[in-house]
Amino acid sequence: MSKSFLKNKRFRIFICAFLCLCLIFAGVLTAVNAYVISYVKDYIINTDDLSQFDFDCITVLGAGLWDGEPSPMLKERLEFGLEAYNTGCSEKFLMSGDHGKADHDEVNVMKDYVINEGVDKDNVFLDHAGFSTYESMYRAKEIFKIEKTLIVTTKYHLYRAVYDARKLGIDAYGFDREELKYSFVNDLRETAARFKDFFCCIFKPAPTYLGEAIPIQTSSGSLTDDKVRV
Repeated sequence: MSKSFLKNKRFRIFICAFLCLCLIFAGVLTAVNAYVISYVKDYIINTDDLSQFDFDCITVLGAGLWDGEPSPMLKERLEFGLEAYNTGCSEKFLMSGDHGKADHDEVNVMKDYVINEGVDKDNVFLDHAGFSTYESMYRAKEIFKIEKTLIVTTKYHLYRAVYDARKLGIDAYGFDREELKYSFVNDLRETAARFKDFFCCIFKPAPTYLGEAIPIQTSSGSLTDDKVRV
């Protein structure tokens, strides 16, 4: 048997094994995504349902800034958060986003946005270390002691956010609202993110930062401010 034949045979075996592993991974990825979506589908609610609920807060998740202003995606989330707020389902907000750098401050921009729409500044709490969906939900439970919340985010992201929250012990619901349309790339990235968070919710790694508790039910949002508001 020639060496070239053996090399070709080994190469074919390698390719077959690689393709089989890819198919297995794709199957597991698909199954995990289907499970996450199925797990939370009964906890996704719309405006007409909100009058039935009394939430500790409305949790709005960050989505980037454009030149210091809310990105179109973040503005959409804030507007939908205000829509929920105006139903009376909660009088408090938790703004969770990335404030890891002085020149990237999602949460204060988010707070200013709703204050300008008439929300009491003491009812708006800031999570400056919401660096990921999982970390936002972990900190919502451990720092802000949230027991029941309405999560406002983009539709494709809503399933994972509610899943993470519920697996971490929060009675969470998702607000089913969306107007902007998002690309296939967003869906693809979210598919991978659901897979990652599925395992995070099993092993429950600690977030980047924790800290002293600030119970949202009994505290003032001013305790989370890092700038003076008048």
